[in-house]
This record gives sequence, structure tokens and C-alpha cells, in this order.
Amino acid sequence: MKSYRKELSFQTDTRRAYINITPQIESCLRESGIQEGLLLCNAMHITASVFINDDEAGLHADFEQWLEKLAPEKPHSQYRHNGYEDNADAHMKRQLMGREVVVAISGGKLDFGPWEQIFYGEFDGKRRKRVLVKIIGE
Repeated sequence: MKSYRKELSFQTDTRRAYINITPQIESCLRESGIQEGLLLCNAMHITASVFINDDEAGLHADFEQWLEKLAPEKPHSQYRHNGYEDNADAHMKRQLMGREVVVAISGGKLDFGPWEQIFYGEFDGKRRKRVLVKIIGE
């Protein structure tokens, strides 16, 4: 069995963003040479997320609205965590959107359903953060 590991980095200009990282993940898969196996992709920061969904701007706006209702950014004083920071909402948004995805690899390709894409979700941006890609298989 082969194993492949790579870290990707992202830095957004905004506090929150959704970035389709499927092309970078597919590049990692090609680089690995693995044809059959599993791919794990996870955010290595507690205020960022990796998830699978449709690449549709209206849906991303809906995510933003939904997450803001569940864990509003302001007022910062509503959160106990915000004694030295102002990102408690980002921790909660990450918890809702998830830490990682696992995708089957079949025939050297990500074994997706229709419309599925991998996204990096940033909830406390404007600084460099890492995403781990780990692939195992044959």
C-alpha cells in the first residue's frame, strides 16, 4: 500500500470565504499515483472547515446566512471565549460545517456523486492556514 501526504495553504482577504479546492485535491491525487484507495482532506485550524457540496453561489450565500443566524459574529461580547480574541463564532461555524472529508478513489479519480466538490471554508481569515491531504491505497 502507498501513502501520500501534502499540506496546502490558504490565506483569504476576508474573514469568511468558501473556496473550491477540488482542482488542488485532484492534482494531489495525480501526484500520488494512487488508483484505488481513500483520500482524507482536513483543515488543520480550528476556525476553518473542509466539506463537500455543490459549487453554486446562491448556496454559498445561504450557508453564510444560515451560519450567521446560528453563530453570529457580533456582538463579540456575547461569547465567553472572546476575552482575548473575537473569533468564538468562527469556532462554532467550523463545528457546524465539519473538519474533514473522506473520498473514495476509484480508477485514479475522486469517486464523487453528481455536483460534489470539495471546499475549504474560512471563518476567521486574513492569515495563512493549512489543509492536510492524506491519500492511502494502491
